[in-house]
Amino acid sequence: MSLFARLAELNTSGERGVLFTVVEGDGIGGKELVLESGERVGGGVPAEAMVEFDDLVRRGRNRLLALDGGTRVFVEWYGPPPRIFVYGAVDTAESLCRAAKLLGWTTIVGDARGMFLTPERMPSADVLIQKWPEEAVAELAPDHQTAVVVLTHDDKFDEPALKAALASEAFYVGALGSRKTTERRRARLLEAGVSEEQLARIMGPCGLDIGADTQEETAVAILAEIVAVRSGRGGGPLRESKKRIHVEVA
Repeated sequence: MSLFARLAELNTSGERGVLFTVVEGDGIGGKELVLESGERVGGGVPAEAMVEFDDLVRRGRNRLLALDGGTRVFVEWYGPPPRIFVYGAVDTAESLCRAAKLLGWTTIVGDARGMFLTPERMPSADVLIQKWPEEAVAELAPDHQTAVVVLTHDDKFDEPALKAALASEAFYVGALGSRKTTERRRARLLEAGVSEEQLARIMGPCGLDIGADTQEETAVAILAEIVAVRSGRGGGPLRESKKRIHVEVA
Protein backbone atom coordinates (compact mmCIF):
# COMPACT_ATOMS: atom_id res chain seq x y z
CA MET A 1 0.00 0.00 0.00
CA SER A 2 1.27 3.47 -0.87
CA LEU A 3 2.08 6.03 1.79
CA PHE A 4 -0.77 8.31 0.79
CA ALA A 5 -3.29 5.46 0.72
CA ARG A 6 -2.23 4.42 4.22
CA LEU A 7 -2.42 8.03 5.34
CA ALA A 8 -5.99 8.29 4.04
CA GLU A 9 -6.95 5.22 6.07
CA LEU A 10 -6.11 7.04 9.30
CA ASN A 11 -9.24 9.17 8.86
CA THR A 12 -11.43 6.18 9.70
CA SER A 13 -9.15 3.72 11.53
CA GLY A 14 -8.63 5.79 14.67
CA GLU A 15 -4.88 5.13 14.55
CA ARG A 16 -2.32 7.78 15.39
CA GLY A 17 0.76 8.48 13.37
CA VAL A 18 3.39 11.00 12.43
CA LEU A 19 4.37 11.90 8.86
CA PHE A 20 7.98 13.01 8.50
CA THR A 21 8.93 15.05 5.42
CA VAL A 22 12.46 16.28 4.68
CA VAL A 23 12.03 19.90 3.57
CA GLU A 24 15.63 21.07 3.57
CA GLY A 25 19.07 19.48 3.32
CA ASP A 26 20.15 15.95 2.42
CA GLY A 27 17.33 13.71 1.25
CA ILE A 28 14.95 16.58 0.58
CA GLY A 29 11.52 15.27 -0.39
CA GLY A 30 11.85 12.04 1.60
CA LYS A 31 8.65 11.00 3.40
CA GLU A 32 7.98 8.39 6.06
CA LEU A 33 4.77 7.65 7.97
CA VAL A 34 5.27 6.09 11.40
CA LEU A 35 2.32 4.72 13.39
CA GLU A 36 2.03 4.02 17.12
CA SER A 37 1.83 0.32 16.28
CA GLY A 38 5.38 0.53 14.91
CA GLU A 39 4.30 0.26 11.26
CA ARG A 40 6.33 2.36 8.84
CA VAL A 41 5.54 3.37 5.29
CA GLY A 42 7.89 5.29 2.98
CA GLY A 43 11.48 6.20 3.67
CA GLY A 44 14.37 8.55 3.08
CA VAL A 45 14.04 10.38 6.42
CA PRO A 46 17.11 10.60 8.72
CA ALA A 47 17.00 8.25 11.70
CA GLU A 48 17.80 11.23 13.92
CA ALA A 49 14.27 12.56 13.37
CA MET A 50 12.68 9.25 14.35
CA VAL A 51 14.23 9.37 17.82
CA GLU A 52 11.63 11.94 18.83
CA PHE A 53 8.62 9.90 17.69
CA ASP A 54 7.22 9.11 21.15
CA ASP A 55 7.23 12.76 22.20
CA LEU A 56 5.86 13.90 18.86
CA VAL A 57 2.89 11.52 18.84
CA ARG A 58 2.04 12.42 22.45
CA ARG A 59 2.33 16.15 21.92
CA GLY A 60 -0.17 16.07 19.07
CA ARG A 61 1.31 19.04 17.25
CA ASN A 62 2.98 19.75 13.92
CA ARG A 63 6.62 20.73 14.32
CA LEU A 64 9.70 21.60 12.34
CA LEU A 65 12.78 19.64 13.41
CA ALA A 66 16.21 21.17 12.86
CA LEU A 67 18.74 18.34 12.57
CA ASP A 68 22.53 18.32 12.37
CA GLY A 69 24.03 19.43 9.09
CA GLY A 70 21.26 21.88 8.26
CA THR A 71 18.63 19.24 7.49
CA ARG A 72 15.07 20.18 8.42
CA VAL A 73 12.16 17.79 8.75
CA PHE A 74 8.53 18.87 8.91
CA VAL A 75 6.43 16.69 11.21
CA GLU A 76 2.66 16.31 10.73
CA TRP A 77 0.52 14.65 13.42
CA TYR A 78 -2.45 12.50 12.40
CA GLY A 79 -5.10 10.87 14.56
CA PRO A 80 -8.57 11.18 16.09
CA PRO A 81 -9.37 14.37 18.00
CA PRO A 82 -8.30 14.66 21.64
CA ARG A 83 -10.88 13.81 24.29
CA ILE A 84 -11.92 15.80 27.33
CA PHE A 85 -13.57 13.88 30.15
CA VAL A 86 -15.40 15.90 32.78
CA TYR A 87 -16.52 14.20 35.96
CA GLY A 88 -19.34 16.11 37.61
CA ALA A 89 -22.40 17.15 35.61
CA VAL A 90 -22.45 20.71 36.93
CA ASP A 91 -23.15 23.82 34.85
CA THR A 92 -19.43 24.45 34.27
CA ALA A 93 -19.21 20.98 32.69
CA GLU A 94 -21.60 22.01 29.91
CA SER A 95 -19.70 25.27 29.36
CA LEU A 96 -16.43 23.34 29.16
CA CYS A 97 -17.83 20.82 26.69
CA ARG A 98 -19.32 23.59 24.56
CA ALA A 99 -15.94 25.34 24.40
CA ALA A 100 -14.08 22.09 23.63
CA LYS A 101 -16.47 21.32 20.77
CA LEU A 102 -15.29 24.51 19.07
CA LEU A 103 -11.84 22.88 18.92
CA GLY A 104 -13.30 19.71 17.42
CA TRP A 105 -12.56 17.65 20.53
CA THR A 106 -14.63 14.69 21.71
CA THR A 107 -16.47 15.52 24.93
CA ILE A 108 -17.50 13.08 27.65
CA VAL A 109 -19.26 13.83 30.95
CA GLY A 110 -19.51 11.36 33.80
CA ASP A 111 -21.52 11.42 37.01
CA ALA A 112 -23.19 8.88 39.26
CA ARG A 113 -26.17 11.20 39.74
CA GLY A 114 -28.64 10.52 36.97
CA MET A 115 -30.79 13.52 37.83
CA PHE A 116 -27.92 15.82 36.79
CA LEU A 117 -26.46 13.76 33.96
CA THR A 118 -29.07 14.26 31.24
CA PRO A 119 -28.87 15.22 27.56
CA GLU A 120 -30.97 18.28 28.35
CA ARG A 121 -28.44 19.57 30.89
CA MET A 122 -25.36 18.44 28.92
CA PRO A 123 -26.29 19.00 25.25
CA SER A 124 -22.65 19.56 24.21
CA ALA A 125 -21.45 16.20 25.53
CA ASP A 126 -20.84 13.49 22.92
CA VAL A 127 -21.05 10.77 25.55
CA LEU A 128 -22.65 10.54 29.00
CA ILE A 129 -21.40 7.94 31.50
CA GLN A 130 -23.62 7.41 34.53
CA LYS A 131 -21.24 5.55 36.80
CA TRP A 132 -19.21 6.07 39.94
CA PRO A 133 -15.79 7.67 39.29
CA GLU A 134 -13.63 4.54 39.20
CA GLU A 135 -16.06 2.77 36.89
CA ALA A 136 -16.45 5.79 34.61
CA VAL A 137 -12.69 6.26 34.26
CA ALA A 138 -12.22 2.54 33.65
CA GLU A 139 -14.83 2.61 30.86
CA LEU A 140 -13.21 5.65 29.28
CA ALA A 141 -9.63 4.33 29.62
CA PRO A 142 -7.89 7.74 29.34
CA ASP A 143 -4.85 7.70 27.08
CA HIS A 144 -2.19 10.28 26.27
CA GLN A 145 -4.68 12.29 24.21
CA THR A 146 -7.25 12.58 27.01
CA ALA A 147 -7.72 15.44 29.46
CA VAL A 148 -9.58 14.76 32.70
CA VAL A 149 -11.28 17.53 34.71
CA VAL A 150 -13.02 16.91 38.04
CA LEU A 151 -15.72 19.42 38.96
CA THR A 152 -17.93 17.82 41.61
CA HIS A 153 -16.75 19.64 44.79
CA ASP A 154 -17.64 16.46 46.69
CA ASP A 155 -14.91 14.33 48.28
CA LYS A 156 -16.70 11.04 47.65
CA PHE A 157 -16.55 11.79 43.92
CA ASP A 158 -13.46 14.00 43.61
CA GLU A 159 -10.95 11.76 45.34
CA PRO A 160 -11.70 8.45 43.57
CA ALA A 161 -11.98 10.27 40.23
CA LEU A 162 -8.55 11.87 40.70
CA LYS A 163 -6.93 8.63 41.90
CA ALA A 164 -8.28 6.78 38.87
CA ALA A 165 -7.18 9.55 36.49
CA LEU A 166 -3.67 9.63 37.96
CA ALA A 167 -3.36 5.90 37.34
CA SER A 168 -4.03 6.51 33.63
CA GLU A 169 -2.04 8.07 30.79
CA ALA A 170 -4.19 11.22 30.73
CA PHE A 171 -2.00 14.13 29.64
CA TYR A 172 -3.94 16.53 31.88
CA VAL A 173 -5.62 15.99 35.25
CA GLY A 174 -7.36 19.03 36.69
CA ALA A 175 -9.63 19.72 39.65
CA LEU A 176 -11.74 22.78 40.35
CA GLY A 177 -11.83 24.30 43.82
CA SER A 178 -10.51 27.01 46.09
CA ARG A 179 -6.93 26.95 47.35
CA LYS A 180 -8.20 25.77 50.73
CA THR A 181 -10.16 22.95 49.10
CA THR A 182 -7.14 22.04 46.99
CA GLU A 183 -4.87 21.76 50.05
CA ARG A 184 -7.41 19.69 51.95
CA ARG A 185 -7.88 17.41 48.95
CA ARG A 186 -4.12 17.04 48.61
CA ALA A 187 -3.77 15.98 52.24
CA ARG A 188 -6.55 13.41 51.92
CA LEU A 189 -5.02 11.95 48.76
CA LEU A 190 -1.65 11.64 50.50
CA GLU A 191 -3.34 9.77 53.34
CA ALA A 192 -4.96 7.53 50.74
CA GLY A 193 -1.53 6.51 49.44
CA VAL A 194 -1.14 8.82 46.44
CA SER A 195 2.52 9.76 46.02
CA GLU A 196 3.91 13.29 45.88
CA GLU A 197 5.01 12.61 42.31
CA GLN A 198 1.47 11.69 41.30
CA LEU A 199 -0.02 14.66 43.12
CA ALA A 200 2.27 16.97 41.16
CA ARG A 201 0.33 15.99 38.03
CA ILE A 202 -2.90 17.52 39.35
CA MET A 203 -3.58 21.02 38.06
CA GLY A 204 -5.51 22.45 40.98
CA PRO A 205 -7.05 24.89 41.19
CA CYS A 206 -7.29 24.22 37.46
CA GLY A 207 -7.28 26.94 34.83
CA LEU A 208 -5.13 29.88 33.81
CA ASP A 209 -5.19 33.06 35.85
CA ILE A 210 -7.37 35.25 33.60
CA GLY A 211 -9.69 36.59 36.29
CA ALA A 212 -12.48 34.17 35.34
CA ASP A 213 -15.75 34.85 37.12
CA THR A 214 -18.63 33.28 35.20
CA GLN A 215 -18.99 29.60 34.29
CA GLU A 216 -18.16 30.39 30.67
CA GLU A 217 -15.02 32.31 31.65
CA THR A 218 -14.00 29.47 33.96
CA ALA A 219 -14.41 27.03 31.08
CA VAL A 220 -12.19 29.19 28.87
CA ALA A 221 -9.54 29.37 31.60
CA ILE A 222 -9.54 25.59 32.07
CA LEU A 223 -9.53 24.78 28.36
CA ALA A 224 -6.73 27.27 27.71
CA GLU A 225 -4.61 25.55 30.36
CA ILE A 226 -5.37 22.14 28.84
CA VAL A 227 -4.26 23.32 25.38
CA ALA A 228 -1.11 24.88 26.86
CA VAL A 229 -0.19 21.65 28.68
CA ARG A 230 -0.78 19.59 25.53
CA SER A 231 1.42 21.96 23.56
CA GLY A 232 4.14 22.11 26.19
CA ARG A 233 3.64 25.84 26.69
CA GLY A 234 3.39 27.93 29.84
CA GLY A 235 0.24 29.80 28.87
CA GLY A 236 1.62 33.31 29.40
CA PRO A 237 1.26 36.37 27.14
CA LEU A 238 2.57 35.81 23.61
CA ARG A 239 4.50 39.06 23.70
CA GLU A 240 6.61 37.62 26.52
CA SER A 241 7.20 34.28 24.82
CA LYS A 242 10.47 33.54 23.04
CA LYS A 243 9.02 30.58 21.13
CA ARG A 244 7.43 30.64 17.71
CA ILE A 245 3.71 31.27 17.79
CA HIS A 246 2.72 28.36 15.56
CA VAL A 247 5.10 25.71 14.19
CA GLU A 248 7.72 24.98 16.82
CA VAL A 249 11.32 24.47 15.73
CA ALA A 250 13.14 21.96 17.90
